[in-house]
Amino acid sequence: MKNQYDKTISACFTGYIVQAVVNNFTPLLFLFFQRSYDIPLTQITLIVTFNFGIQLLVDLLSVGFIDKIGYRASIVAAHVLSAAGLVLLTILPEILPSHFIGILISVTVYAAGGGLLEVLVSPLVEACPSDNKEKAMSMLHSFYCWGHAGVVLISTLFFYTAGIENWKILALAWSLIPIVNAFVFTKVPIASLIEDGEKGLRLKELFSLKVFWILLIMMVCAGASEQAVSQWASTFAEEGLGISKTAGDLAGPMSFAVLMGASRLFYGKYGDRINLERFMIYSSCLCVLAYLGASLIPAPQLSLAACALCGFSVGIMWPGTYSKASSALPKGGTAMFALLALGGDIGCSGGPALVGMVSGAFGDNLKAGILAGVIFPALLLAGIILCGKIKNTIKKGEKKWNF
Repeated sequence: MKNQYDKTISACFTGYIVQAVVNNFTPLLFLFFQRSYDIPLTQITLIVTFNFGIQLLVDLLSVGFIDKIGYRASIVAAHVLSAAGLVLLTILPEILPSHFIGILISVTVYAAGGGLLEVLVSPLVEACPSDNKEKAMSMLHSFYCWGHAGVVLISTLFFYTAGIENWKILALAWSLIPIVNAFVFTKVPIASLIEDGEKGLRLKELFSLKVFWILLIMMVCAGASEQAVSQWASTFAEEGLGISKTAGDLAGPMSFAVLMGASRLFYGKYGDRINLERFMIYSSCLCVLAYLGASLIPAPQLSLAACALCGFSVGIMWPGTYSKASSALPKGGTAMFALLALGGDIGCSGGPALVGMVSGAFGDNLKAGILAGVIFPALLLAGIILCGKIKNTIKKGEKKWNF
């Protein structure tokens, strides 16, 4: 029976590669769009905000329709939207009166697909029979990292050899991944997240559980801890080391993504021998130290190394919180995963925003902003410890998860 779901899990792994493509390909073209379409930098910046804003909206709305139309139809739609957005990106900016509106419409379409993928892929893997779901979840999330690294490397190589003016060919090539994976999802078996005869918790029931709020805050902090450094790593490298943007991208975001993927791959391989809670506590402590090192160490090379180390430390946070939520609230269902995805995306937006605002308040001092960001791994650590205490109390028969 388990072997039947191996193809499902593999398709889910590819689903996170698709999400990495839709989130990270277009930003590589921002400067080209600015020059070739004469789009102001303020509008270019809006594309990123719009992308994650649409994903946040989809996270919220998905609670109401995924269970009604089913997981298979939803995951296929997510891939179709992702592919359609990439294809439209090569067409709409050229045929609409406003190049920017053409890009924005395309981003809206693939962002809707990306938001659905964020909500759907993790519960699909969680529902599949496996000996160690925490390992499978960590391995799943490592594929986003490998997808991110692959998009940057392959796209950079393509732009170098074929010229960035031929980007539309690459966009169409990237769109083939979601097209093929959509077909795969029409065939693979999909297990139910909730046992037959049972229903998932409703929003009102989830909101009444204090442990859910702890997990939601942990998810916000997981996303913020990850992106607060990741989104500023390239700028940090350029300013600190005085290197080019290309070199900064490789030294900053690339090293961050690779180490984050390595952390998830490590737990995905050896998770059956490692206590998840302990691993998350050690990772959170390491993340706090990495933030402090990046912001307080005067040597630029060591500060950048601390940024990269932060990538390794945050690797387990997002998938680990999902796993803890599934264990604590096995009847959480679609609503729980959708709200956790919403929390994670809020953190992904809020973390870099806090770093940017604090940096601006201290005269564009990026180190000051990163120092302020240490609040996120610190809060996550507190949440992990609190959940551990509640779990121990339950074992003694003193309280329930909704304490």
